[in-house]
Amino acid sequence: MKLRLPRLHCTNLLALPAALLMIATRGQAEPLPLERAIRLALAHSTGAAIANADVQRTFASYRELRNNYLPQLIAGSGLGWTYGYPLTIEGSPPALFNVVAQSSVVNPSQRQFLKAAKIEWHASEVQDKDQRNAVIQDVALTYAELAKWEARLVRLQQDEVEAQKMEQAVTERLREGVDSAVDLNKAKLIAARVRLHRAEARGSADVLRRHLSTLTGLPVSSIELAPETIPALPPVAEEEDLSKQAIATSPAVRLAEQHSLAEAMRASGEHRALYPSIDFSAQYARFSTFNNYTRYFPIGTFQRDNATVGFGIRIPLFNASQRARADAAEAEALKAKKQAEAARNRVAEETLKLQRAAEQLEAAREVAQLEYQLAQSGLEAAQTRVDAKTGTLHELADARVQAAERFLLFQDADFEYQRIRMTLLRATGDLEKWALPGAASTNPASK
Repeated sequence: MKLRLPRLHCTNLLALPAALLMIATRGQAEPLPLERAIRLALAHSTGAAIANADVQRTFASYRELRNNYLPQLIAGSGLGWTYGYPLTIEGSPPALFNVVAQSSVVNPSQRQFLKAAKIEWHASEVQDKDQRNAVIQDVALTYAELAKWEARLVRLQQDEVEAQKMEQAVTERLREGVDSAVDLNKAKLIAARVRLHRAEARGSADVLRRHLSTLTGLPVSSIELAPETIPALPPVAEEEDLSKQAIATSPAVRLAEQHSLAEAMRASGEHRALYPSIDFSAQYARFSTFNNYTRYFPIGTFQRDNATVGFGIRIPLFNASQRARADAAEAEALKAKKQAEAARNRVAEETLKLQRAAEQLEAAREVAQLEYQLAQSGLEAAQTRVDAKTGTLHELADARVQAAERFLLFQDADFEYQRIRMTLLRATGDLEKWALPGAASTNPASK
């Protein structure tokens, strides 16, 4: 029987101009390479801004303790009415004008607290770098997954056209008594599955495009991917142990170690609060004549301008409360030390799992790719047989379904490998060097 070409539905003809308009609109948009998307996200990221604000906060806390060694100048007045002997007002005698200067000179406890604050400041810089890597990973994964769904949409559009042709061809063959109603239902099922996969791909692509727009700050309509700009992922060597590299570069480990060291410094500071300390103090005051000073000081010996400069020496003799506070700080330091050990062990185990998973997924991706190539070859062979009048229409339909399924499986396996491999790159500290080649070495945040 001669095979007739089927006609497309009117709804498809109406949808064709809309599809062409969408393609033309996107064609006017400038392609967005992955590197530019990452740079825009780093500049636009709220998480990075929060991490940077945390760095500024810890640096300000460090400066607060450091500036205790600089004299603090306070100027004011202690005006007041006096009955009898002039008593103090907030610790100072009544004066028209006074200036007070105070600062630490020798304070072993303060020095240890200052070291702890400096360590916390540098630890927040490590956290800032980790947040930067999180933004890079989020953009790279979103970009790669969106590229996957867009490629799938292109393939599914072709499959949908072929499925509709097949459905109409089987309908005509049913009218002529060649095919049965079961064959028609099979053709409809194939077309329905294609529409389902297409709806899934379109929905996922829209969500990912919106997320990429949120990350980069670009309008959704102006985002046009350039999948060829995604750098090739480096292979994973089976004999290479990436756990040591991950421990050496992991922000989580460095944060835990820095926190442990800071807690040890604080514990030492609490113990040194029992040591002697020396503070500098100076005060100038100009007294008034209406506060009864002349009544209690002989005439000729009272002077209105007065100044005191000296050092305050404190020698703790007994302070049980401070000793208990020091013991509690010692326990916190021990806890932080054990948490750092646990962080190292956890990172080592997770990195090993990621490495083995990447090796497995790389092999799975190769298998899926070969299966897809074989299915595609089978489809081409079936098409050739149909063109030569030696094959059946149903053999072609089965080969097309198998090729489509293998294509979807290959895409899923490929993206899953990309996801695990990017996660492993972040764990070993190589993500920024991969995503932004040539820029990571010159970026202070990457050091």
